[in-house]
Amino acid sequence: MPKVLISDKMDPKAAQIFRERGVEVDEITGKTPEELKAIIGEYDGLAIRSSTKVTKDILDAATNLKVVGRAGIGVDNVDIPAASAKGVVVMNTPFGNSITTAEHAIALMFALARQLPEADLSTQAGKWEKNRFMGVELTSKTLGLIGAGNIGSIVADRAHGLRMKVIAFDPFLSPERAVELGVEKVDLDDLLARADFITLHTPLTDQTRNILSRDNLLRTKKGVRIINCARGGLIDEAALKEGLDSGHIAGAALDVFVEEPAKDSPLFGTPNFISTPHLGASTTEAQVNVAIQVAEQMADYLVSGGVTNALNMPSLSAEEAPRLKPYMALAEKLGSLVGQLTHGAIGRISIHSEGAAAELNQKPIVSAVLAGFLRTQTDTVNMVNAPLLAKERGIEVREVRTEREADYHTLIRVSVKTEAGERSVAGTLFGDQAPRLVELFGIKVEADLAGHMLYVVNEDAPGFIGRLGTLLGESDVNIGTFHLGRRSAGGEAVLLLSVDEAVDADLIARVRQLAGVKTVMGLSF
Repeated sequence: MPKVLISDKMDPKAAQIFRERGVEVDEITGKTPEELKAIIGEYDGLAIRSSTKVTKDILDAATNLKVVGRAGIGVDNVDIPAASAKGVVVMNTPFGNSITTAEHAIALMFALARQLPEADLSTQAGKWEKNRFMGVELTSKTLGLIGAGNIGSIVADRAHGLRMKVIAFDPFLSPERAVELGVEKVDLDDLLARADFITLHTPLTDQTRNILSRDNLLRTKKGVRIINCARGGLIDEAALKEGLDSGHIAGAALDVFVEEPAKDSPLFGTPNFISTPHLGASTTEAQVNVAIQVAEQMADYLVSGGVTNALNMPSLSAEEAPRLKPYMALAEKLGSLVGQLTHGAIGRISIHSEGAAAELNQKPIVSAVLAGFLRTQTDTVNMVNAPLLAKERGIEVREVRTEREADYHTLIRVSVKTEAGERSVAGTLFGDQAPRLVELFGIKVEADLAGHMLYVVNEDAPGFIGRLGTLLGESDVNIGTFHLGRRSAGGEAVLLLSVDEAVDADLIARVRQLAGVKTVMGLSF
């Protein structure tokens, strides 16, 4: 009989579901990492919330572990690469608390508009300061959404009920989806200049970190009120305090912080600042929902092999898995590549399979492409929910099969339709196992897609490679592999270099200064 450990406090219905489905379960919470290491070897499954940290050390000690289930969205507390290396499936419940989080953002917006926390403290202190707490109405105000995915779209719907005008900045929001949501799609500068209230609903990525930087906060409309129930690190907290102190920002409410638990923030005590201890998902309904969902998913996997909402494994039958696994690895890398290199709204993604790839079940391949692509935008995506998320974002997905072989025995091509036109990448399998890029935006270039990479588009001219190599050497950057392609002699060339560490903004800025450089980016796989 499979055995599961519930290591964080969870609704009792989770344990009940495990037992009803033939899974033995222990509820042992509050253990230190060393204590958890001592017992984890007994268990096939580990059900957690946010307290338990599933590190490589824990995974190394988990000799029988097959699945980790997170009751909630974020899996920052799980070392997913280490789990994947151990063959441990990592699941989450991506939509179980979306409504709760959206409602918390709306609640904080009301609290800011009417200064409710300060008014409560003043009144209970025996004061009656009606003139001090002059609030503002939400009706007819402009709400700016940074991120219009699952939670952001729920906030937009609630805001419409409050008769607010909703504008949204989301590079991946299509015009059709914007119309469906009833929001006006705008760029970030426009949103900052127009919004009376700003709410954030985006994951923390290299692209979104400090999206409300000091400079961007200064671009906001005077008197703006800002709410963040998404992730700490999206706002420059020091700059936010400066804006509150100066009066440029009329109010701010944070449910999340750069450092959590946030026990000593410089924002604490600032007038017109409201804070809550990461309560976005904390309602009875949400906790029951995610507990039930994680128990059902884990039990299905342990008892029958069914895979749902896995972050590192697709939905597959036992017969298909061995043959499809390398193709899905290739598809996910191609999706990730085109997602990292493409900016702006995506109207269509086409997945074209040729040769041997065309003979396979296309659904896992398509899901892998979409998961790789969307993972550059959101931390809730997996191969199960990627098609749904693509549909919600108004992305048309096309599948094309060509069974005849062309230049390669097997090939997968991923094309995206953007405002700038169609762009595509293609890859194959070497030895039917090893994923390999063979074409990038019409340029023939063969490369492994792994780890950290530097992507450069430049004018093909003598001496450029030498100058780049010298710059990287002076910057103490070690090159692992070097891949080069060009359209024609003296035309546009592409470089893909694997490097030992993530490419930082300073290095990108220095490479951009080299003569002939058109584009430079850091990639990660």
